[in-house]
Amino acid sequence: MYTKTTRQIKITVIPTFLTEQSDPAEHHYVWAYTIQMENHGSETVQLLNRYWHITDATGAVQEVRGAGVVGEQPLLPPGDAFQYTSGAALKTPSGIMTGTYDMTTEGGESFTIDIPTFSLDSPEQVKRTN
Repeated sequence: MYTKTTRQIKITVIPTFLTEQSDPAEHHYVWAYTIQMENHGSETVQLLNRYWHITDATGAVQEVRGAGVVGEQPLLPPGDAFQYTSGAALKTPSGIMTGTYDMTTEGGESFTIDIPTFSLDSPEQVKRTN
């Protein structure tokens, strides 16, 4: 579990390797990640856009930008939470993801919150002791 709070919006990420959707022989590795957003602030906010920076084990980078998450732009009143699950596929057995959400307040103030950096690890990943 990975957690980060920006401007009283707490983001928690739980990644899960999907063995049944992955095919190591074809260099295809798939993860699901569940994200929970919790508004610990005093004003209602809305998620407008997402940005992902995904790096595989070779250093190859994918960038993903788009409106909302899973087809929604959730509104979070104070004390409320929103959870969704999405996925990512890599050509290597491990990688990392990080990103941001563009948010707005009811008063029209725009701000960005950080998504905690999290690792994508599969059972195929060779573990090394440092």
